[in-house]
Amino acid sequence: MKRFTCDELVEVITAYLEDALDRSARDGMRAHLARCEGCERYVEQFRATIGVLGDPPPEKLQADVRDRLMSSFRERQRS
Repeated sequence: MKRFTCDELVEVITAYLEDALDRSARDGMRAHLARCEGCERYVEQFRATIGVLGDPPPEKLQADVRDRLMSSFRERQRS
């Protein structure tokens, strides 16, 4: 099972939510989320954002919108 840091989780969150990670990575993400309240909250915020936006895949968002969202999530994670 892959072990994730909080920063690594941020980088692969969309793959996790799209169920595009291999089993080892998916299990590692779940283990990290089970022990990290901040990351668990981050994932829920990301899911809520996707719900509000109508579920467009991040790669289909305009680049500036995607960059602003990702920057906001990263800043929130650090605080």
